[in-house]
Amino acid sequence: MEAKHRLEMVRLATSDNPHFSSSDLELSRPGRSFSVDTLRHFRERQKHAFFFILGGDAFQEIETWKDFQILFSLCHFIVMVRRGSQKNISSSPFPEAVAPDLRYDPGESAWVHRTGYRVYFKEISLLDISSTRVRELIERGETAKYLIPAEVGAYIEKYGLYRKNP
Repeated sequence: MEAKHRLEMVRLATSDNPHFSSSDLELSRPGRSFSVDTLRHFRERQKHAFFFILGGDAFQEIETWKDFQILFSLCHFIVMVRRGSQKNISSSPFPEAVAPDLRYDPGESAWVHRTGYRVYFKEISLLDISSTRVRELIERGETAKYLIPAEVGAYIEKYGLYRKNP
């Protein structure tokens, strides 16, 4: 699917929340785009702290990202994890290369980087609301109502996204 559709669905899903914003920076930037470059861009331009939100599955692979060691010094992180996947929160969930730079603060229920930025692990609902699940339902012609915002569902329907034969 074209990136412009993913961006528009993010815009639709967050449009009524003033604490969220979306950007086409990675779409308009020439060449490959890397999270570390995007976070640097916003850090240079933001006067307020901001949060990078990602799923637990993406976090599991963060060690493969370009300059991943720098990421935790650029902003706060919120890692969305499935219930029960964080068995022992006091043992480090971070790659060895960055683990010494982080300590767990039980008062904040967050890992604190030496720069002061925090990493929060937040459990998500027991519902199977993964993007994979939503795509599979729509591909089979089933409804994803209640799993995605109505505006996003209408957009997917309008453009025939995720259908095998749109």
